[in-house]
Amino acid sequence: MLDYKLVEAFGAVVREGGFEKAAKVLHLTQSAVSQRVKLLEEQAGCVLLVRSSPPSPTPAGREMLKHYRKVRLLEADLGLGTEQDGSGYVTLPVGINADSLATWFFPAVNDYLDANPVLLDLAVDDQAQTHQLLRDGEVLGCISDRSEPFQGCRVDYLGDQTYRLYCTPDYRAKWHPRGVAPEGMEAAPILIFNRKDLMHGDLIAEALGSAPTAYNAFYLPSSEKFAPTIASGRVCGMLPDQQAAEYLDRGELIDLLPGHVYTVRLHWHCWNLESAQLSRFTQALVSGARRELAPPA
Repeated sequence: MLDYKLVEAFGAVVREGGFEKAAKVLHLTQSAVSQRVKLLEEQAGCVLLVRSSPPSPTPAGREMLKHYRKVRLLEADLGLGTEQDGSGYVTLPVGINADSLATWFFPAVNDYLDANPVLLDLAVDDQAQTHQLLRDGEVLGCISDRSEPFQGCRVDYLGDQTYRLYCTPDYRAKWHPRGVAPEGMEAAPILIFNRKDLMHGDLIAEALGSAPTAYNAFYLPSSEKFAPTIASGRVCGMLPDQQAAEYLDRGELIDLLPGHVYTVRLHWHCWNLESAQLSRFTQALVSGARRELAPPA
C-alpha cells in the first residue's frame, strides 16, 4: 500500500519544479523531501523521477502522479483533502489553449468559481497538444480540438471558435495592392503564435489554392498581444472573432481573405471518475462554453 505522504512529496517536486521549492510548500527540509522521494522509489521498485533541472517524472512516475491526482480528487469529495491541507480549497489542474484562456474561458466559469472553493492550476498549450497533458496525468481535464475520447476519459463538445486572417487597411494597401496572391503572402510579414501553430497555412491554402512555401514570420506566443500587434499595421494574423470584434467596429482591422474562415471545434476531455467536484466543474464549463462560443455551423 502506498504511503501518500511520500507520493505527496514526489508530486510537489514535479509540480513546483525542484526539491527546494517543494520543501517550502510542504514546510519540510529539502533533505526530508529528497528522502521521501527516494523511499517512494524503493517501495515502487523503480525510478520515478529524472533528477534534471527541473526534475521530470519517468513514465512510471507519470502513472504514479495520475493515480495520486485521482485519489486526491476523490478525497476532496469526502472533505478529506481540504481538511488535510487546511486551506478549504480544492485544486483542479486543467489543460487549456491560449486563445480560449484569452477569450471565452473565464466568462464561462466565473459564476462557478465564485460559488465553489476551487483553485485552478492552468497549463497552457496548443489545442492540438493539450490532450498530451491529460494522457501524461499532468491535468484532470483539458480543452482540445480532438473529438474522440481517450481510454478512461469522457468527452463533451464545447463549441466552435472561428478565426479569420486580419490586417489593417494600410497593410493590405502596402502588401496586397492588386489582391491577395501566394507570392504576396510569402513577402508580407505575418504574425504566428509559435511553431506549432499551423492554422494560418490551412486557411491560406483553402483561400488561394496553395500555401506559401515560406513566411516572413513574426512569432508572438501571447494571445492577449495578438490583436494590438496586428492593429499596429506591421503584420497580418489570425484572430478569433471574439478578439477581433472591437477592432472591426472601430475600422482598425479588416478581413484579408473575406469569406474564408478557419473553425476549431473545441471539446472538454476529463477522467471518467465518480467525482462530484469534477462533475460540477465539467457541467459549468460545458454550459458556459456553449453560451460563449459559436454553435456548430
